[in-house]
Amino acid sequence: MRPILNALFMLFVAVPAFAHEATQAAEHWLEPVEAEYVCMVNDTVFEKPQIPVEVGDKTYYGCCMGCVSTLQNDTAIRSAIDPVSGNQVDKTEAVIGVDADGKVYYFETLENLEKYNKP
Repeated sequence: MRPILNALFMLFVAVPAFAHEATQAAEHWLEPVEAEYVCMVNDTVFEKPQIPVEVGDKTYYGCCMGCVSTLQNDTAIRSAIDPVSGNQVDKTEAVIGVDADGKVYYFETLENLEKYNKP
């Protein structure tokens, strides 16, 4: 009887731990997204294309006229930090990933996005 109880106890402890790891991996997973669907001021993704904002020879995207103005006038908002390399990346040149909540992350390369997705 005691070996059965020990086995049940181990199963009871192991299953929630595995489920927690799977949930964390799913929450951490990013899907690539096209830049035109991203407000590059709020760093959120939308279902429809956003307003293109030409700055020099680059095209950024904003969700409203306030974001358009911010992109035109604030050079700092046009770049982000790659969470894998720690390097600064221009949002127009970035590989963009979106999480389950619609928040976007900017990467220097697709390889960095893939590294970020690995558990």
